[in-house]
Amino acid sequence: MDMALHSQIAKFTAGVSPISVILACMDWGLHLAASPGKQLDLLKMREKQATEWPKWISEAIAANAGGQKPITETGAELLAAGKDGRFAYPGWNAWPFNALKNSFLQTQEFWQSATTGVRGVSAHHEYVVNFVSRQMLDMLSPSNYPLLNPEVLATTVETKGKNLVSGMLHWMQDNGLELDVNGNGKLNHTPKPLAYTPGHEVAITPGKVVFRNDLIELIQYSPQTAKVFAEPILIVPSWIMKYYILDLSQHNSLVRFLVEQGHTVFMISWKNPTKEDRDLGMHDYIDSGLFAALEEVGRITHKKPVHAVGYCLGGTLLSIGAAALANGAARKAHPALPQIKSITLLAAQTDFSEPGELGLFIDESQLAILDAQMWEKGYLDGDQMASSFQLLNSRDLIWSKIMREYQLGTRNSPNDLMSWNADSTRLPYRMHSEYLKHLFLHNDLAEGRYEVNGHSIALTDLHLPMFVVGTARDHVSPWRSVYKIHLLSDSPIEFVLASGGHNAGIVSEPGHAHRSYQYLPVEKRSTTYSDPEEWLAAASTAPGSWWIHWQQWLEQHSSPNKITALTPESDPDLGDAPGQYVMEK
Repeated sequence: MDMALHSQIAKFTAGVSPISVILACMDWGLHLAASPGKQLDLLKMREKQATEWPKWISEAIAANAGGQKPITETGAELLAAGKDGRFAYPGWNAWPFNALKNSFLQTQEFWQSATTGVRGVSAHHEYVVNFVSRQMLDMLSPSNYPLLNPEVLATTVETKGKNLVSGMLHWMQDNGLELDVNGNGKLNHTPKPLAYTPGHEVAITPGKVVFRNDLIELIQYSPQTAKVFAEPILIVPSWIMKYYILDLSQHNSLVRFLVEQGHTVFMISWKNPTKEDRDLGMHDYIDSGLFAALEEVGRITHKKPVHAVGYCLGGTLLSIGAAALANGAARKAHPALPQIKSITLLAAQTDFSEPGELGLFIDESQLAILDAQMWEKGYLDGDQMASSFQLLNSRDLIWSKIMREYQLGTRNSPNDLMSWNADSTRLPYRMHSEYLKHLFLHNDLAEGRYEVNGHSIALTDLHLPMFVVGTARDHVSPWRSVYKIHLLSDSPIEFVLASGGHNAGIVSEPGHAHRSYQYLPVEKRSTTYSDPEEWLAAASTAPGSWWIHWQQWLEQHSSPNKITALTPESDPDLGDAPGQYVMEK
């Protein structure tokens, strides 16, 4: 009965626990009521803000008279400078729009101050209240409303309203509506096709599926050089995404880059689970996923040591499996597994005490709602997960999109990364519940309580070389959280901080404009621990792609003598890359 009720609540709240939000607001409200000093500071802030109205009027008069240079930066440039890109259009400097803009920004500043720094409020509740206030304010921004937005008004006059017609058509298209021959709207339930289809425009690096079970397909890519490094590379992508994020178009495919550098590359492609797979747990993803793939790689390469690579949660899974093999907890059950020679973690957390913006959804009440939501279906729907990520960045992914596409009537040209992002996956009930509880909520891996085959494991048992990549604007795996592997492992670690976010920072091919990365040169390294800020201050910045830096590291940790390239075995029952599982919707 409890599960049934909670699942119904989740439908009305988009999976957010209302009890968690109410408790956070009560914690904040009661402590603010008992903080007269904080209240006085807020009152003074409001009084100071009220004195700025005459300044706005004089600025508007000066701007209209040509005495003030209008804003010319783009929204992206404003955001990069720490400003609000919603108000990039020069018309926001003119009266009365400058008053609307400045009044909104003042209110935003006030609530940012009001919801942070209240003594006694728990860190999690403070974050929840701050997030809720930002969501409400973003919804009320004058940039969202056509009659209050000078850019929309000017565009409407200039195009004689065609922008609004185009915007309506975009809205209909996004909501499955289309016009019949008589001009009447009707629902079209046919899924919108991907702009970039796996096997055609993306995921086109040649290869074969060499193994398949009920959870994974293992792809071996065809060599592009006559001689290859002796050690193969096994890539473990996250199961919350389709694997071809690492094999997009030819110019930005990490897989193609590696095979062209002379590596034998294997890739796990996870099955898109259904309600029949609801009881698949984390142990299945380790045994039937990671270990099954490692065993097959060992069979094909005659047990050559493996360079193992994990992306996002795939990196977390790889860390768990490697630690279990290192302490013998899994080696007895899987004696045929090859040695792991090195580990590369791409935007992957091993300590979840600071999980970034995803921490909003991590408390007992929130997990109870998510658990009930998955319990009814047997899985977490990919669209639900996408909606959660949109909520975390609603300013850009919801409100700015509405203004741009529905009011200005413009569309961004699709690209391979956007198309991949729309190709969502599902998560089985048991696995998703387990990793949220044991990793995000209780942080069992970092604190030595995570068990594999009945034995607790610890990352301190790892002593093999590690290459760890964080990305500067990562809201999913914040780079300072990724950096904590230094505290959990005794391995020699090469840490790199790439520009970009969780996905674009990893898909950072050579030749991509405006990309860079930071690393610590050998001469600056210390034998003692440096915290993230010390590392950042000492790090050197290199222009271009971190892929090249990684390739040099891989070469240093590979055998000097190359071997004859291995051609993938052809099995008509398994077929060619990209395989079957990546096609499942």
